[in-house]
Amino acid sequence: MAVSISTIIVWIVVGILAGTLAGMAIKRKKQGFGWMYNLLLGMAGAVIGGFLFNLLNIDFGLSTISISLRDLVSAFVGALLVLAAIHLVRRRSAKKNETTLR
Repeated sequence: MAVSISTIIVWIVVGILAGTLAGMAIKRKKQGFGWMYNLLLGMAGAVIGGFLFNLLNIDFGLSTISISLRDLVSAFVGALLVLAAIHLVRRRSAKKNETTLR
């Protein structure tokens, strides 16, 4: 698969949008987690969400938009899953530290 500069720019834009939306949904703040973390979160979410949507054959018929709304929705869902995984890992490590201190 050949990746062009325009494709990378679309990935960055979709990543920023999805990460910011996920950050706003979780933190309930306009800035979310900050632009860099939002971008990384959105990019990870785009990969995970895109993989899951393709695997489960989920298609809302939104693929005709240049920056596909399907890609944004799948990246948003993926970003929420990344946040849930981070939350679980932090919670689990906090419990381990708590039992170690006793």
